[in-house]
Amino acid sequence: MTGKRIVVGVTGGIAVFKVAGLVSQLAQRGADVRVIMTRSASKFVTPLTFQTLSRNPVAVDTFEEKDPSVVTHIDLADHADLFVIAPATANILAKMAHGLGDDMLSTTLLATRAPILIAPAMNVHMYQNPVVQENIRKLEQLGHRFVEPASGQLACGYVGQGRMEEPERILEVIEEMLREPRSVLQGKRVLVTAGPTREPLDPVRYLSNRSSGKMGYAIAEACVRAGAETVLVSGPTALTPPSGVRRVQVTTAEEMWQAVMQEMTACDVIIKAAAVADYTPVTVASQKMKKTGDRMRLELRRTRDILAEAGQRKEGRFLVGFAAETEQVAKHAMDKLHRKKLDLVVANDVSRPGAGFDGDTNKVTVFDAEGEVVSLPQMSKREVADRLVALIGERLHHG
Repeated sequence: MTGKRIVVGVTGGIAVFKVAGLVSQLAQRGADVRVIMTRSASKFVTPLTFQTLSRNPVAVDTFEEKDPSVVTHIDLADHADLFVIAPATANILAKMAHGLGDDMLSTTLLATRAPILIAPAMNVHMYQNPVVQENIRKLEQLGHRFVEPASGQLACGYVGQGRMEEPERILEVIEEMLREPRSVLQGKRVLVTAGPTREPLDPVRYLSNRSSGKMGYAIAEACVRAGAETVLVSGPTALTPPSGVRRVQVTTAEEMWQAVMQEMTACDVIIKAAAVADYTPVTVASQKMKKTGDRMRLELRRTRDILAEAGQRKEGRFLVGFAAETEQVAKHAMDKLHRKKLDLVVANDVSRPGAGFDGDTNKVTVFDAEGEVVSLPQMSKREVADRLVALIGERLHHG
């Protein structure tokens, strides 16, 4: 962290006092910390506090130019190695999501090309508001990283999610983001599968599942950031493929099997996050099936087990599977790992809030042949992906 220029954007919330500790720890680790405060933030803590802790001037007013040789907000934007917004109010999230620049902080954010880390803090109902959640999703799609707020007693008196995460956790994520990412999977070829499959019944109906593909797409994006040449075999989703990823679009389990078998031969790592149908109809009607009675009987047959086949053919490749369970998660995950010759299995209980299908967060436990490797708390799928890719890189380099 020594010499890294970190810009900390402080917005108006009661959690401002926590950020003083974060700025202090960053400065103690040798970072060049520059603080931008909104006028609302300065109502909670004075700029002098952050100036003392960072040992640098604090920017508040866009038009207060102290150095005539530079335009302050452009200088801060150009030279930042990392931008941290803490606490991030609903207001700054809305400005960022819609490209508004009406104060020093929002204007600098529009100009920067640095990675952005956001630590939201607000009332639980504000955080759960659909508009706020939509803004968060949009910012995640733009590549910004979030430290999810914690749950507990809030300053307003409510109990729920909305409390800014502790500085120690934010500092951990900052350290992760400042590490050289291209060394983790540099020179490796990675195959990621994502999304559901659709097994047709007739021209208008199909069997499928609730997978959105978000976890697999987040993993593919993390692999690119880590320097890997990445191919994404994707079932039907509404997601845009991450920049730098080559996507192979499939629909059925059989099409995914064919694509994986073809692509894996050129890959070093296979991460199978797709939710592939276990069964497919024996016959597919050529015309729409009409209602003929109170009941209908469907005959299904097993689809080919892509993960097991990849395990049989892995020949030194690093193979990662996913296990979406609703009970005895560890037992079923370990059984899957051994049966299918996996190097790692990522397991989650999809019946638990925040860890199921179609959400933006996940809560997983990773196992290897010896047992549990790491259990991650609930966090965004982007964070889970980064942690998983880091673990894979570590295993590849150190065995």
